[in-house]
Amino acid sequence: MAGHSKWANIQHRKGRQDAARSKLFSKLSKEITVAAKMGDPDPDKNPRLRLAVKEAKGQSMPKDNIDRAIKKALGGDAESYDEIRYEGYGPNGVAIIVEAMTDNRNRTASNVRSTFSKNGGNLGETGSVSFMFDRKGEIVYPVSAGDADTIMEAAIEAGAEDVESDDEFHTIYCADTDLNDVSAALDAALGESESAKLIWKPQTTTELGLEDAQKLFRLIEILEDDDDVQNVTANFEVSDEVMAAL
Repeated sequence: MAGHSKWANIQHRKGRQDAARSKLFSKLSKEITVAAKMGDPDPDKNPRLRLAVKEAKGQSMPKDNIDRAIKKALGGDAESYDEIRYEGYGPNGVAIIVEAMTDNRNRTASNVRSTFSKNGGNLGETGSVSFMFDRKGEIVYPVSAGDADTIMEAAIEAGAEDVESDDEFHTIYCADTDLNDVSAALDAALGESESAKLIWKPQTTTELGLEDAQKLFRLIEILEDDDDVQNVTANFEVSDEVMAAL
């Protein structure tokens, strides 16, 4: 899930401590298998697979799981998945993008539509909200990687577009088509990043009060719990006070 950068960072940290690791690893394995099946099984020769493996390592996924996911693609017995994007609105008009990988489009569409309708949302047509987001590459480093000036200098040298730094993370943004190259350049300059992936970056955000935030978080939580759903992004933000109350 992604929303305001602070919430994204909280989720990033929370993901490392999440008790439901098997579900997270299952989603990561699916991305690795699909990437390996679509291209070369060598991450060094397959940019999408390289990023998928990098993200899995960043989430502390065991090497055996990663290797098994790649071998599954090579064995020819891997399921065929369709990549689908759903778009809609949540409480208070918050725009939501749901990215899924499924072997049954009808099942996934039905589940996503039902989740929206039962939790104060409304599923729209493809393109109904994505124009409010920019497709970007996102690379995350801990503050221990260097101070803001050091990270900014390395990011510019690597071809990135922007850097946001806070007390815990440096988040670097680049064009979606440049993610693999920028990530590799930053790895060489700063060491291995914690995360490197494609995201939907909201152009503007909607601030939510406590009641709407509770409804939205519930909607996103149910969406993310669906085995077919890989990522959920929403253009919201909440104050520190609301976050503390949640």
